[in-house]
Amino acid sequence: MSNTIKFKTALVLFLFMILFMGCNNNNNTEKSTVKTETKALKKILFVVTSHNEKGNTGEKTGYYLGEVSHPWDVLHTAGYEIDFVSPKGGKAPVDAFDMTDTINKKFWDNDIYRNKIEHTKQPHEINPDDYIAIHYAGGHGAMWDFADNTEIAEIAAKIYENNGVVSAVCHGPAGLVNIKLSNGSYLVDGKKVNAFTNEEEIKVKLEDVVPFLLEDTLKERGAIFEKSAPFTKHVVTDQRLVTGQNPQSAHSVGKATLNELQRLTKSAK
Repeated sequence: MSNTIKFKTALVLFLFMILFMGCNNNNNTEKSTVKTETKALKKILFVVTSHNEKGNTGEKTGYYLGEVSHPWDVLHTAGYEIDFVSPKGGKAPVDAFDMTDTINKKFWDNDIYRNKIEHTKQPHEINPDDYIAIHYAGGHGAMWDFADNTEIAEIAAKIYENNGVVSAVCHGPAGLVNIKLSNGSYLVDGKKVNAFTNEEEIKVKLEDVVPFLLEDTLKERGAIFEKSAPFTKHVVTDQRLVTGQNPQSAHSVGKATLNELQRLTKSAK
C-alpha cells in the first residue's frame, strides 16, 4: 500500500514538472517572438539640407528645426529609429532655432539624435532596404540642394517601390520634384500633393531668390497641387506619399506618416 502511494505521488510530481516546463517554454517562445518583431521594425530616414545661405542675400538658412523635431517626436515615440542623411553629410546647418518650442527642445536635448543630426550620413552610406520610410524636412536651404541630388532621389524611389512611405514638408518637397520611378514616371505624377505655396514664397519675399517655385514645378511634374491659405496647416496623403504645406503642418505630417506605416503593417498581416 505504501509503495503504491509513493508511486502515485512520484507520478503526480513528474506530470506537474512536465506541465511547468511546457508553460515556461511557451513564455520563452512568446518573448522570443516579441524580440524578433521588435528587431524587424525598419528604420526611417530623414533628409536635411547641407545648404546654409539664401542665394546671394547673405541671409543664413538650413533645415527648419521644427520640421525635423515634430515628425521625429511622433515617429520616435511610436518606436521607430531614425537616421539622418544630407547631400554633403556631416553637420547640417539649422534654421528657426526656437527653444521655446518644447518639441524642438526635446529633440535638441536628446544626446543620441543631436549627435546624429550633427553627423549626418552621406548618400552613398545609405542602404534603402534598411528603411520603411523617408522624410524630407524643409528649410529654404532645401531649394538649392534637394532637387538635383540624384543619389537621394534614387534612395527615395527604392524605398517607395519597396512599399515604403515618402513624406515631405514645406520646402522639403523640393526633393520630390525629380524622383522618377522604375517605369520612368515622376513619383508625384497624378498624386495629390502640397508644399510651400507661391503665395507663401511671395509673402516671405523670396520668390525671386529661390531657384524655382515649388508649387509651379510640382504641377509641371504632373502633381495635383492642393493648398490652403498661407501659413495654414494642410496635409495631403495619397498612395503612400505624405506632404505638408508649411512649418505649421510638420506635426501633422508626422502623424499622417505614422498612420500610413500602421496601415501598411496591418495590410501585411
